[in-house]
Amino acid sequence: MTIHLSPLAILENLEPLADRYDGFVLDLWGVVHDGRAPYQGVPECLAELKARGKRVVYLTNAPRRAWFIRGMLERMGLDPSLDRGIVSSGEVSWRWLRERQMPWFSRLGPRAFHIGPERDHSVAEDGAAEIVATPEAADFLLNTGPDPDRGPKSVEPYRATLEACRAAGLPMLCVNPDRAVMVAGERMICAGALADVYLELGGDVFEVGKPDPAVYGPVMEMLGISDRSRILAIGDTPHTDLAGAQAAGIDSLWALTGLAADAHGADPSPGYLAEVMAEEKVSPIAALRSLRW
Repeated sequence: MTIHLSPLAILENLEPLADRYDGFVLDLWGVVHDGRAPYQGVPECLAELKARGKRVVYLTNAPRRAWFIRGMLERMGLDPSLDRGIVSSGEVSWRWLRERQMPWFSRLGPRAFHIGPERDHSVAEDGAAEIVATPEAADFLLNTGPDPDRGPKSVEPYRATLEACRAAGLPMLCVNPDRAVMVAGERMICAGALADVYLELGGDVFEVGKPDPAVYGPVMEMLGISDRSRILAIGDTPHTDLAGAQAAGIDSLWALTGLAADAHGADPSPGYLAEVMAEEKVSPIAALRSLRW
């Protein structure tokens, strides 16, 4: 049975809802951490959920494999025993590239021209794809986001490269549908922002990650909970986190940290949040100040 709270309710912590759910699907960037460190109270909240027998899975649009993200979380001091696993856009993309069973992936050649930092090469490892040096030598464009040389502030430094890829007729695999992310309080573009430019150029784009309900399949497997009404997703972005949960048939809670705090301020009114929800066509059960107990 789905729990219906007022969509205008703003909860100070997770405690009032915790016992109504058995599984929690948590976004990482903007909910669990800010790109550098966990938000205050998050480790304690995760420990409390574990103590109560709750199951936690991280679902992130990060464009790199789960093993890489696990290392990041451990370096932040987050105990791996507090969750049941990580599902990332990078992990799903890697799997679909290796399997080549989905229609869009089945027509891709093996060679990829990559836009993004070298650390994202994990998406192509173990034979998933061969990274080549030029668009002309490639079969498709692997877009994992901004790179260190051109920076994460604007799409403009990437436009010439995107135009060259479009001229070469490359379909784009966008491994992070997010348009932006907050890192240590600073707004930075993601692969989705580059995908928008490619779409404007008339390119073929396939995005892997939230809000596509297909990425929730591996999450449900990790949680091992058949009743989706007993699962709650928590995210800071309506058009990915909240819309994705809605498409997957699970309840969602809107975390007012990360991109939500950047877009709507530190203390948005319930009425204002209701207007945003209506515009985004999402229905979280409530908003949450931050992930804490």
